[in-house]
Amino acid sequence: MKLTGSRLKLYGVLLLLVLAHVALRPRYMPSRYAPDFMLIALLFFAIRSRPGAGAVAGFLVGLLTDAVAPSGFGAGAFALTIVGFLAGWLKALVFPDNLLVNAVFVFAASWLRDALMVAASGALRGGDLGGRLLVVSPLDALSTAAAAVVALVIFRPWLRAAPAL
Repeated sequence: MKLTGSRLKLYGVLLLLVLAHVALRPRYMPSRYAPDFMLIALLFFAIRSRPGAGAVAGFLVGLLTDAVAPSGFGAGAFALTIVGFLAGWLKALVFPDNLLVNAVFVFAASWLRDALMVAASGALRGGDLGGRLLVVSPLDALSTAAAAVVALVIFRPWLRAAPAL
């Protein structure tokens, strides 16, 4: 794989999103509803790659998130592997320049990730499960989708020219 200027720009955007997740999110966005920049980076990568590469990236990101918050270890890796695979598989439906389609896609991926993590960890049952999936997860997904739209607007020239990986 040859590293061209457009791929380097894509990797730069992904690195900035990871740094935002590690450095900015804990300091300036301590709320539960803070955007998940790691998920946004995973989706930006998976949309521009094959389903297998998206699944591997999702597994690695999931292991990183599980290592930081070890309750239900493996649930994040499971959920993000599926989300990464589906993002790579559905890339034909997601148009990189359409902000609305991307926002809906990130919202759905964030909600699906939360649903899979809750189901895999088995931590919630009954009313807590319903409250999590119908109230908390959509609010979290909304903030993540809004952050993804902002990132797409800011880095549009860098992401537009990025070829498939």
